[in-house]
Amino acid sequence: MDSGLYAACAGLRAQSEALEVVAHNLANLNTTGFRGQQATFQSLVAASPNGLGVQTASDAAGNGLSSALNRATNNFGVLEGTHMDMESGNVLTTGNPLDLAIEGGGFFAIRTAGVIRYTRNGSFRVSSSGQLVTRDGDLVLSDPTLKEKDKYKDKGINVPPGVVAIASDGTVSVNGAVAGTIGLVEFAPGTPLTAEGESLIRAPEDSARPVLQPALKQGALESSNVNSISSVVSLLAVQRQAEMMQRALSLFDTEFDRVATTDLPKV
Repeated sequence: MDSGLYAACAGLRAQSEALEVVAHNLANLNTTGFRGQQATFQSLVAASPNGLGVQTASDAAGNGLSSALNRATNNFGVLEGTHMDMESGNVLTTGNPLDLAIEGGGFFAIRTAGVIRYTRNGSFRVSSSGQLVTRDGDLVLSDPTLKEKDKYKDKGINVPPGVVAIASDGTVSVNGAVAGTIGLVEFAPGTPLTAEGESLIRAPEDSARPVLQPALKQGALESSNVNSISSVVSLLAVQRQAEMMQRALSLFDTEFDRVATTDLPKV
């Protein structure tokens, strides 16, 4: 019976963690460039008294409710981790010349707090020093493949006063004169990417590679790729599975009480 209890506890914990993932996705439904997280599960098999992880007929006959509850929690999903949904969001026109949406794959490279991070949020502005920065003031890099040891090599893109035009390949022009190029980076399939905050992404060092054919749209932003309907459905499903695990724990607790009050005094 204890193995089923452990599996039920693990299942409840997994669903609680999955609930946090879904809630985080819904909280960032309107965050520009946000990439939703998807939970992945692995199987946890409740062990049987014979130690083989399989209930035999004699086990079932000898353990009664214990065996039945173990089988009820067998193969219940345990949260293994999360992975990032790389599907693109919708491109929304803003009319702001410093807003950029990436059409296709790739990320902007920025320098924040002395480290290099990546984002799909192209809501940029010009700082008081004349450099192209994010809304949070982080420097937009022109060389997206810098190593951490070279983090101060790229001085960013200086944008003097004037009419700003940004070509699809990232070339920034002011009053017809080229001011710099916004670099885009991509990663090989399977590269572990970790979300930070609302729209920043951390990647292993030396994993970034330049996008060969960048495609930017000026005056537009990419919305979050979270689907509100599917996320709400997932939220309800996770809540129901968590409730099921809570009921299983309650059954185990009731059975423990019965053993303590009925069977132990006979020993």
